[in-house]
Amino acid sequence: MQTPPRIMIVEARFYEDIADALAAGVLAELDAAGASYDRYEVAGAFELPAAIRIAMGARSNAGVAPQYDGYIALGCVIRGETTHYETICAESARGLMDLSIEHGIALANGILTVENREQAWARASVADKNKGRDFALACLGMIDLRRQFGAD
Repeated sequence: MQTPPRIMIVEARFYEDIADALAAGVLAELDAAGASYDRYEVAGAFELPAAIRIAMGARSNAGVAPQYDGYIALGCVIRGETTHYETICAESARGLMDLSIEHGIALANGILTVENREQAWARASVADKNKGRDFALACLGMIDLRRQFGAD
């Protein structure tokens, strides 16, 4: 019997209401799957990859096995009047993908990249598109794949 997965959730709190809605979808799905989790907060989407890497490094530097089976990065970036949107979207996604590929971790990129608050709410709301659920399912699926290949 497989042990229930342990997940690190890192939430970018720049748009707190959107982050809370995404987290509600994630937590409901993880609870239904019997997973355990820890939640951490960072200021914005740009900080998400670094927070995950810090957690990974803290364990490996101490010579201890990884604490988490998977990671979920939650955040929202809404287009504004400057090119800052493109930079944050591209670099946060690149940072998460680099972690995933370089370290072979089960990681769900749960960063919404939208044009406006209405789009963000439609995707974050548990009653609408419930992308939080989808992010949790993506992470759980990658954990399962790692286990199938004996990569635990």
